[in-house]
Amino acid sequence: QVQLVESGGGVVQPGGSLRLSCAASGSALQLYAVAWYRQAPGKEREGVACISMSEGGTYYADSVKGRFTISRDDAENTVYLQMNNLKPEDTGVYFCAAEIGTGFVCYFDAGYSYAHWGQGTQVTVSE
Repeated sequence: QVQLVESGGGVVQPGGSLRLSCAASGSALQLYAVAWYRQAPGKEREGVACISMSEGGTYYADSVKGRFTISRDDAENTVYLQMNNLKPEDTGVYFCAAEIGTGFVCYFDAGYSYAHWGQGTQVTVSE
């Protein structure tokens, strides 16, 4: 069973950048599709991006398209979320989630039930 640990969150000014990491243990992450979600205070969880088991499949929410990039390094057993041109509305706790993958398919719907979740890392975008 895979365990996931997020890191890389912090406080950044609008327009800044952060790179989040989702490190896996207990299983080879290359077998899994992985998604990033976020949850702001008082709001529902929102899907941000996902990457399929085969790296050709990456998908983004409209709110982050062109600013965020999801990637994976299977040798490091890690998935990354590079976040550029951050905005205050990007503030929230960011979670990674994973499930055994199928080809180029992955999902980041708010209601999608991934089998494995990390504990989250806080991202705050503020002056």
